[in-house]
Amino acid sequence: MKPVLTKLAALAIWALAATAAHAQPKLPAPNFPTFTNAAEVKARCDAGLKGARQRVGQLEKRKVDAGWLAAYDDLTIFLEDNQGPTDFVLNVHPDKAVRDAAQACSLRWADFGSSLGQNEKVYRALQKAPKTDGIDAELVRLASGQFEDSGVALPKAKRERAKQILDQLTELDQQFNKNIRDAGTRVAFTEAELKGVPASVWDKAKRDDQGRILLGVDYPSYVPVMRSAESSEARERMWRAKTNEGGQPNLDLLARIVTLRGEYAKLFGFDNYVDFNLRRQMAKDGATATRFLDSVTGAVNARENTELQELRADKARHLGAPLEQTKVERWDATFYSERVKLQKFSVDQNAFRPYFPPQASLEFALHVIEKMMGVKYERIANKLWHDEAQTYVVSDTTSGQPIAQLYVDLYPRDGKYNHAAVWPLRGSATRVGRTPVAALVVNFDRNGLTLDEVETLLHELGHAVHVDLSKTRYAATAGTSVMHDFVEAPSQMLEDWVYDKQVLKLMQEVCPTCKPVPDAMVEQAKAAKHYGKGGQFGRQHLYASYDITLHQQAKPEPMPLWARMEGATPLGYVPGTMFPAGFAHIAGGYGAGYYGYLWSLVVAMDLRTAFAADKLSADVGKRYREQVLGQGAQKPEPELVKDFLGRESNSQAFFDYLKK
Repeated sequence: MKPVLTKLAALAIWALAATAAHAQPKLPAPNFPTFTNAAEVKARCDAGLKGARQRVGQLEKRKVDAGWLAAYDDLTIFLEDNQGPTDFVLNVHPDKAVRDAAQACSLRWADFGSSLGQNEKVYRALQKAPKTDGIDAELVRLASGQFEDSGVALPKAKRERAKQILDQLTELDQQFNKNIRDAGTRVAFTEAELKGVPASVWDKAKRDDQGRILLGVDYPSYVPVMRSAESSEARERMWRAKTNEGGQPNLDLLARIVTLRGEYAKLFGFDNYVDFNLRRQMAKDGATATRFLDSVTGAVNARENTELQELRADKARHLGAPLEQTKVERWDATFYSERVKLQKFSVDQNAFRPYFPPQASLEFALHVIEKMMGVKYERIANKLWHDEAQTYVVSDTTSGQPIAQLYVDLYPRDGKYNHAAVWPLRGSATRVGRTPVAALVVNFDRNGLTLDEVETLLHELGHAVHVDLSKTRYAATAGTSVMHDFVEAPSQMLEDWVYDKQVLKLMQEVCPTCKPVPDAMVEQAKAAKHYGKGGQFGRQHLYASYDITLHQQAKPEPMPLWARMEGATPLGYVPGTMFPAGFAHIAGGYGAGYYGYLWSLVVAMDLRTAFAADKLSADVGKRYREQVLGQGAQKPEPELVKDFLGRESNSQAFFDYLKK
């Protein structure tokens, strides 16, 4: 998922500016502005910034009365409507000139946001604003924290330095992502080197002047090569290309980013950025996050070593080599893991593709949400940033009223964000009848999805549902504006749905011509998923531990630290590779917070217990929609979970899962 940053300083959300007429259901909001050229981006940017400054001035002069919080939230809405489009399209627009212009505009908005975050008049008024209930009080608490984290209460010299750092961090993060997004990396292969890889992956790919097949490092190309290519040399070249995304320039950027974050934390009296960043999260501090990671270590390490020995034995058999002379390399792990799964569980992920055409898979995933949560998705004709991008109107089945929009961008292309993410484009605000919008951006194989990819689709759709089913009073507390170590929980919860035979049978309701996936294949895939648990959680543990340790270093050295920490894992470190150069999560919003993926998973598995009897239960789904998703951040996250489960959350389900 694309992380959600503060509403003040790094909005990655937007709403829509021009109306369009369509058949029923009506669009619940005006449509996304189609940027046709760079000049249009700049013109909209100029107008938006001018309007934002005017509105801040009006808010500064406004009497602090019962309507002040609404007026403050109106500013949030204006920023959504005017900043958000450029923050989003720089990741997806097919025209590089438009993306570059959007990036330049985004930096101007970042400058505005860091200034707003230090606006003492607005901050003081916020403290005095009348609060009618707990929702108002939570808005004041959260917004106050954002102002304070922006440096509003610092002495003048420190406040000025804080703003400089915030602006620099935005620019460095954007450059980090641009270096990956615009690299256009291609790896050349002969047809012989791609033996084992489904022809559908490469038969229509471009070729170089030597007739070699050119594949990018996007997931529809990368994953099949790593899973299926018989050639170790081919897998190694693909793995190195992906692992070195961003290269030395991004390593330099990451070192600067982490150094600046450390300096920023010290302005506030903290020894390191981890404790500064986590003090407003569920974990509260780095020591608690580290203890949590340590609690996972024992259960994961033994399992990871056992799995690795099985991979090593299989490689020896496969190559006819003595076991004692066989070593599993990084680029071997996925390939031999797939072989072992096929041998032990008869599971071949590529065998699922015929059962899950991309468009039908999307409609299946939407239908799952319809069954669970009392909504209806209807696709409408609508002009967006790319001809293949789709629009769905989300309606409440009880009232029949449209309540949200969902945009979907399914397929890879040059210059597009190359992972899977959801942008919370527009927040709900019931006080003004404002409906939410989310954009789901993935990169799927046009020939069909593996079961793993259907799981990814449900994960990302979980974020979109969190946005679209939000029903909050204020846009500033809508949807995924929750703590970072909770935000993944609603999406991780849904991942398990793909292994439920009852759920999968819904595919025939949206695609009667699709061949049903055999129950036996699902059971085998479920067993195989448990098999790879050691490596999966071992890797997540490494990412989270690296992130925390890096942000606690007095002088951050991304590569030496990574080489040392990865070198201590069972598969070790490969000299010359530079994974941190492509670790965009910690260059951006998950810096000193990547542990949140595992932390959220604990919560997600606890949430799943309510659906144990029936994953499609409309009654449980209704409660979940109202008590968790609908609340956004207008109630503290632990309270949301307690309201839904009827008890305090615990980690029992997570540790039970690790033992299976």
